[in-house]
Amino acid sequence: MTTFVVAGGCFWCLDAVYRTLNGVSDVVAGYTGGTKENPTYEEVCTGTTGQAEAVKVVFDEAVIPAEVILDVFFTLHDPRQLNRQGNDIGTQYRSAMFYDGEEQKELFQASIDRANDYWGGGLVTTLEPLGVFYDAEEYHQNFFARNPGQGYCLAVAVPKVNKVRASFASYIKD
Repeated sequence: MTTFVVAGGCFWCLDAVYRTLNGVSDVVAGYTGGTKENPTYEEVCTGTTGQAEAVKVVFDEAVIPAEVILDVFFTLHDPRQLNRQGNDIGTQYRSAMFYDGEEQKELFQASIDRANDYWGGGLVTTLEPLGVFYDAEEYHQNFFARNPGQGYCLAVAVPKVNKVRASFASYIKD
């Protein structure tokens, strides 16, 4: 199994999308990239901890290639928006990839290069070394499935899930 940690706006959307893919065995919403030990959601939301809302995606490369996992990442958010995704504003919503070793860093950089072509340039996605990843509170895990009628999910997550379903149909779970 392979694990990637990525951040691209609210982790509810990332979590919702990655859970739809064949070969993904686990998705954990959490916080990384900052200085605060054991941050809470409320602390991260202030933007003062340095953490980003991120997801840890665990997947089987025999079922879904790493490149697809990364291309999905660049499809489901706008990596040209600095420290924001839509109305979610602050460094906690930055577009970032947290690499674990040189091999992952190179793979992530290659995906940034592909995405730069796809988006026509202007990407602000950062490559950051993976530090400590703190699991978010339980109520954030699998949030979309647990709260399908919640306003944010309907307005923001559903369009992202639908976009990925259309673009990566052959990798979507039945």
